[in-house]
Amino acid sequence: MKAYALLGGPTDLWPKDIKEKLANADLIIGVDRGALFLEELGIIPDVAVGDYDSLQKKDLQRIESNISDIRYSNPVKDWTDSELMLRVAFEDYHADELVILGATGGRIDHFLINLLMVLNPEIRCYAEKVTLVDKQNLICFFDAGEHLIKKQASYPYIGFAALTAVEDFNISGALYELKHYSGDYPRIFSSNEFLANSNQFKISSQKGVIAAIYSKDINRFHNL
Repeated sequence: MKAYALLGGPTDLWPKDIKEKLANADLIIGVDRGALFLEELGIIPDVAVGDYDSLQKKDLQRIESNISDIRYSNPVKDWTDSELMLRVAFEDYHADELVILGATGGRIDHFLINLLMVLNPEIRCYAEKVTLVDKQNLICFFDAGEHLIKKQASYPYIGFAALTAVEDFNISGALYELKHYSGDYPRIFSSNEFLANSNQFKISSQKGVIAAIYSKDINRFHNL
């Protein structure tokens, strides 16, 4: 089952084909204001998760009247709505993969929560099933081991972020290779590329969580 979740991040950072992406979903989850955004797109989510403190009463009533599965969280809580959504997607609905939209931009603390929530020990087992997508980036996660990194259409660049301490991190078969890196603090290895005649390369590590960040440039002058 492929699930999509829409969070409440800025709408101008959504991928342009967001409706097409959601049309291919087996399960759609609205997280807090994301549930309202979905309704405004003409899409009724299968489930909504949140404390809904960002919504006006009339908007919450609209959601409650249209969505069959509403999950309410306490605004004073240890887990964020995003973390709770992961548990719902994987533990209640048994999703095989989850694409998260609306997770970037706006408040930096919110973005960091959405990026780093896969490190929560209780949901880290789902990290490799999670992908974050906006109009410029696609982020996925890899635990220790050997992984084949495949080229994604429209993303010419790829970088890697060591989100935890890592041991023996290697990149082989890419434009810029890395051999036997170990470190005990988060570190970014940015602006790598696939070789011209290849659509894949390998990464490996003995320990740690690595984020792969596919990205593309956006013309800053397209409105001038």
